[in-house]
Amino acid sequence: SLFDSPVERYLKARQSVQRFTVTQLGKCYFSFHCRYVVHSYNFFLFPSTLGVTDVEFTLSASSIQFLSHYGFDYNKFLKDGIPYMNEVQEKILSQHLLAGSWKVSSALDRDVLKKAIDEVTCWIAAAEEEETMILQDLSGYQIFQVQLLLRQALQNVWTQPLGDKKVMVKKVSPQHRWLLENSSYDHCRKELILLSARGFTNLFQTLVKAKKPLVGHNMLMDLMHLHDKFYKPLPESYEEFKRNIHNLFPVLIDTKTVTKSIWKKCPFPRVSNLLEVYAVLCSNLNPKDPTCPVIALASDCSRYAEKKSPHEAGYDAFLCGSVLLKSAHLLLCRSTDNAVEADPSFSQYLTVLTEYLNKVNFIRGGVSSINFSGEDAPCQHPPLLVVHVRGWPGLNERQIYEEFKALCRFDVRRLSKNQFILLSNKFKHVRHVLRDYKHHPHLRVSIYRHWRHSPHVNCLLQVSGIVALWSLLAFVLGGAPCCSF
Repeated sequence: SLFDSPVERYLKARQSVQRFTVTQLGKCYFSFHCRYVVHSYNFFLFPSTLGVTDVEFTLSASSIQFLSHYGFDYNKFLKDGIPYMNEVQEKILSQHLLAGSWKVSSALDRDVLKKAIDEVTCWIAAAEEEETMILQDLSGYQIFQVQLLLRQALQNVWTQPLGDKKVMVKKVSPQHRWLLENSSYDHCRKELILLSARGFTNLFQTLVKAKKPLVGHNMLMDLMHLHDKFYKPLPESYEEFKRNIHNLFPVLIDTKTVTKSIWKKCPFPRVSNLLEVYAVLCSNLNPKDPTCPVIALASDCSRYAEKKSPHEAGYDAFLCGSVLLKSAHLLLCRSTDNAVEADPSFSQYLTVLTEYLNKVNFIRGGVSSINFSGEDAPCQHPPLLVVHVRGWPGLNERQIYEEFKALCRFDVRRLSKNQFILLSNKFKHVRHVLRDYKHHPHLRVSIYRHWRHSPHVNCLLQVSGIVALWSLLAFVLGGAPCCSF
């Protein structure tokens, strides 16, 4: 809603982020060696199921349909998704592992583990010390879980993963078992289990430590998911969220914020879709210009050079980084009157991007962007309009919207029984409505004045009037001369 302040929008989005999961995440690394070489990666993700509370999440039907249309591999997401967890989930798992009280939350894992334990129980009764057996067809966390269960239940066994979904089980003496447990060669140590359970979170933590500029397109929801899924659950406080993100990623660049500014300065077609933005910038930059940044995909990431893959996370990341470089080059050319030296450095690009750093686009709201390194800019909306309804009983917000939608894009809220507030994001729309409804028989439209239209102010004035009237009456009656007979 255009009425949303950044705080209100954050609280709305927070509820959504907490319900939904991340299915795929794309990362592109741009390195400069005479040209920009791009390494692009796709990560299919799936919440960790090892010993933590079973994660519940929502998938919307329209999103499934959209991703399916663009070739999203749901089998890879469900079967091979890389686990992840935030700090709170990791702490819970660590406590369970240390206390030996962790549990198997997956029904599929329970069935597989029961079969494996039954095999070992039948085998060990007749086995000799140092004799071994192999458990097969174990995958993912099952390799850790079966070892933890067997070691916890049987004091005379030792386990070791063999790779290729196999675990070796060996019958040992208690003394030998103690030596093996305290060996650095144990592949089932608690820290290794945690490392595996963290999964993609390990890469996230590496990115945080690197402190490199993080680039995204319309990236507010992306930042909220990064915080919630890999760092900590989203706080209730909007300001705390901003501080946390700024500490994690000191330099944010939202290409939506950058290109919105460029569209105002350059006679380019107005587009917002990331692929369209990329196409417009490519067509308006001279590829033969020796100063123009050359972007090439690495040899092991060349698929995107041959085929467009819109809405695939890795491809979108490639587009996003490319849009940033091309946009920065345009801004550099404008700031130097096209006198750009060959192979401009990225630090030069960062200099011309200074005003956009840490300004993340805010879609249809009270501000144009959220400032992650300071105070948000004040609202710059056109003035509010108030619609007073006469002789048209029972009118609701939807009917008001239908009445005005042909003239402008706006949001509507009820102010009182017969009054509604309209908010548009364009001054010309406000002018059109004021002009065209000047003589409407049922709707009187005017600019909203807080002192005149606010229900709170009106209520206060009414109360003040009543108090003043009673005070006057009390003064008149109390001050009248007394007559005695």
